[in-house]
Amino acid sequence: MCSIMGYCGRCADREAFEKGFRRTKSRGPDDSRIVDTGKGLLAFHRLEIMGLHPEGMQPFELNGSYVICNGELYGFDKQRNELRKLGYEFQSDSDCEIILPLYHEYGTDMFPMLDAEFAMILFDGQTGEFIAARDPIGIRPLYYGYDAQGVIIFASEPKNLVGLTEKILPFPPGCYYKEGQFHRYSDIAYVEKVSPDGLDEVCKKIHDKLIAGVQKRLVADAKVGFLLSGGLDSSLVCAIAAKECGHPIETFAIGMTEDAIDLKYAKQTADYIGSHHTEVYMTPDEVIDSLETVIELLGTYDITTIRASMGMYLCCKAIHEQTDIRVLLTGEISDELFGYKYTDFAPSAVEFQKEAEKRVRELHMYDVLRADRCISVNSLEARVPFGDLDFVSYVMSIDPELKMNKYGKGKYLLRHAFEGEGYLPDEILWREKAAFSDAVGHSMVNYLKDYAESLYTDEEFESRRQQYVFAQPFTKESLLYREIFEKYYPGQAKMVVDFWMPNRNWEGCNVNDPSARVLSNYGASGE
Repeated sequence: MCSIMGYCGRCADREAFEKGFRRTKSRGPDDSRIVDTGKGLLAFHRLEIMGLHPEGMQPFELNGSYVICNGELYGFDKQRNELRKLGYEFQSDSDCEIILPLYHEYGTDMFPMLDAEFAMILFDGQTGEFIAARDPIGIRPLYYGYDAQGVIIFASEPKNLVGLTEKILPFPPGCYYKEGQFHRYSDIAYVEKVSPDGLDEVCKKIHDKLIAGVQKRLVADAKVGFLLSGGLDSSLVCAIAAKECGHPIETFAIGMTEDAIDLKYAKQTADYIGSHHTEVYMTPDEVIDSLETVIELLGTYDITTIRASMGMYLCCKAIHEQTDIRVLLTGEISDELFGYKYTDFAPSAVEFQKEAEKRVRELHMYDVLRADRCISVNSLEARVPFGDLDFVSYVMSIDPELKMNKYGKGKYLLRHAFEGEGYLPDEILWREKAAFSDAVGHSMVNYLKDYAESLYTDEEFESRRQQYVFAQPFTKESLLYREIFEKYYPGQAKMVVDFWMPNRNWEGCNVNDPSARVLSNYGASGE
């Protein structure tokens, strides 16, 4: 990961800007630079992943234009070779050095051309204007706000902008900003035409496209590792990578000391694929002691996101402290594409698809946010194979009748796509899903709930929650999270649209807790 920040006009307070920028130094601990373009400031913290030499440091400059980008541009070698034929020269092996030549050739039409996860700010030296853009899923973070003079400021995280702007908002994924307006260049959740592919063809394409998505994300000049929960999604990513690499990969799993559901399954997967596997254990005290830190680094009050971040944060903290790994592949985004426990209750294929579209469009505020912050705060880079643009576009286009759980097993298409190929043992490939916040141990959520319960009487809870009109807390746990959030991000609750909850409009989903274990179909997931 890297950190970017841009003050797109006359900077009223350079010292305050630099103070805000320093808050995300952990995203890019290797080098830092601030450039005054003459029209505003561009700032960059570097985490060295591609092009490890000093020449790879940003901002990149070309004929008076500058760019800073937190991103990975897959297949950039081909685009760079094409640009060389047009007369461009390159000083580094960094993928992001191709951005300014692309912009000079194609302007804002370059954004749909990028097979990438990115957030960037570009200063056009010819027009004197700033342009910003974000990838179609929002895997790389970007936020914005306006100072008292109306100057727009962009930054990787909301903590950069606290005190600089009155209102902080997420930059919409799949959009670019130009001349004061946001323009959508990609809506990856929208399906123009449903794929006519039948079951066999669908599963073959899922298989091939996911493998391609993993292959792309193995390319790095820094060392790569893998988060392995023991569930289907991360196990598949690790199994594919193990076959592609041809040597033992490094896998990591975390769980509570007493009842980590998935540690045994993670070890089973690790043993099967022959990885060098590390187990990390967390205690109840570590969970409670880390809670405020986790909420501050996340910039959210969402219950699901916070619960699921506890284990991920502590696991990544151990990886940062104990290894020289710089890149982590994860299993996020599969749930939103193929369905989760609650989507079994979808009343129709149309409703299933509508829910998938909603969740994919909101990913940047929930699971994707969690993975980015927990990993980047520990000076690591997250890569998400299930977020491969070609893969996501195809899965979204599959006939939702095929994606609905009419097979007696969730994510049937994904499981069937890798059946009989030896990637995973059947016990893992066909095992019921456990929510990540439960998989690290049911006791973790119980500790968090009990801790919140001890802090408020019923009367205090009812009184204190009333002060929040937007996304009003509805349990003592949610009130605790909101109060900690407000301590660090006062008045910024609308950075998140609402709580991540099952669709309460569906029969069987009108629950008061986001965990799948409160649903009637949770079954053997937690065993």
